[in-house]
Amino acid sequence: MSAEVYVVGLVSDTHGLVRPSIAAALSGVHAILHAGDVGGAPVLQALSAIAPVDAVYGNVDDPHDPSLARERRVSIGGLVIHVSHGHELGSPTPELALARYADADVVVFGHTHRAVVVRAADGRLAVNPGAAGPRRFDLRPSVARLTIANGQTAIEVISLA
Repeated sequence: MSAEVYVVGLVSDTHGLVRPSIAAALSGVHAILHAGDVGGAPVLQALSAIAPVDAVYGNVDDPHDPSLARERRVSIGGLVIHVSHGHELGSPTPELALARYADADVVVFGHTHRAVVVRAADGRLAVNPGAAGPRRFDLRPSVARLTIANGQTAIEVISLA
């Protein structure tokens, strides 16, 4: 009997822009988790054409938008994934996110526009997929693919440039 493998697209900081390269980068994912600074309903509609989307609001989104939550906790492949924008942490780091959301196996955040992946000593994972929207600073736009199989996680950051 083979175990189920789940692939989750991780997106953040689209700021109203859905690059055409996102569709190829996230092709075949089971779900998309958006870590805020969405930039409007058209972004969620475009991503929903790829896979079902759960999204949170960031510091530039309307916190009263019913399609966006302050944070999301989803269970996929037996693991708990926490998603929030990260601005609630001040200057978010993987270590701060893992400490604040200690009951999650995977913590996904955005806000800094910088892709980063940190695996803690206990095996928990913190991921910022980077900013998928308009290019800012010297950073390349990116998204990530999270693979969950047999309770184990693997992550790939994909450049959209």
